Amino acid sequence: MTPVELSRTVLRAVRRAVDEGELSVSVPERVVVTVPGGGGCGDYATNVALQLARPAGQPSLRVAEILRPYLAGADGVADVVVTGPGFLNISLGGSAPAGLVEEILRDGPRYGYAPSAPSPSAESRDAGELVELSCPGEVRAVVVMDTVARILRSQSAAVRTRCEGEIVPQWADILGVRVDERSGQEQAAFSRYAVRPVPAPADPLPLGRDAARWALLHPAGHDRPRITDEHLVQRESNPLFLVRYAHARTRALSRNAADLGFTAEPGVVAGTRELDIALADHPRVLARAAAHRAPDRLARHLVTVADAVLALLPAVLPLGAEKPAAAHRARLALAAAAGTVLAGGLSLLGIDAPDHL
Repeated sequence: MTPVELSRTVLRAVRRAVDEGELSVSVPERVVVTVPGGGGCGDYATNVALQLARPAGQPSLRVAEILRPYLAGADGVADVVVTGPGFLNISLGGSAPAGLVEEILRDGPRYGYAPSAPSPSAESRDAGELVELSCPGEVRAVVVMDTVARILRSQSAAVRTRCEGEIVPQWADILGVRVDERSGQEQAAFSRYAVRPVPAPADPLPLGRDAARWALLHPAGHDRPRITDEHLVQRESNPLFLVRYAHARTRALSRNAADLGFTAEPGVVAGTRELDIALADHPRVLARAAAHRAPDRLARHLVTVADAVLALLPAVLPLGAEKPAAAHRARLALAAAAGTVLAGGLSLLGIDAPDHL
């Protein structure tokens, strides 16, 4: 169940409580579901009870208790717990839903993009938010600005970028950054945001494009990046290698399955809750990374997806004389969906996602 689907499920629970006469409120047009905060539990949480308490004329805790059984009985919901002043903490069922996998495979690398988003390197006259990004002439600031622009465009924003200092030609040649102009008059219609991460302590260019960009983007903007050869290490202790390795493994499984005569087919996959949640959360991660101008959120999310899918991969292909079954096809589809998310996320970070490592 995706966050959007869960939001609709919560709205249906509110509507049923109203229809049964247990709540006297207007059903809201939308509710927000998020990852539980401190003191929360489960996979997602919603503050809908707090939102409805005043119009219902009841304490938020009472509203939450009214809604809990309606929500707990919904398809795909395993448990609902009320915490704090009335937060509903929702645990999803333990199986990866076929609908989520189908959505990811249908959308491809653009899964999580806003519906009207242009390609990450293009601008749209019909874009929503208008943003002008600026940064000093420092390599990390330029790379972060370039990546923030990519992520914003994935969320339907129109973006202009400009650098207030000198741009080293190798930043474009090696790191693949794109800056619209070095300086110039600010666009009045655009909201302005200055990208000012902690500068890189050393020249990242010797690491090459992929490792250099990861070294500059993976830490939060207020953290000092490490520009060392550790980003080139071919071990799973290196987060960049872990993400690219997980992607390459999913692609290899598709090739191996074809050799065995079967293909992916979305279906129920048990015991993959962490991966299910990580994939369903990808659109929210992109939206938050855009809103906070924080590409590190996306980088860390890709590590979470990679960790989760690597645990699944040994069970994808049949073993020994075992014949391919529906379970193998469903696991293959789930693995392919994870690989798609990893490839799309790496692309937004400006990093290559090779099929072979």
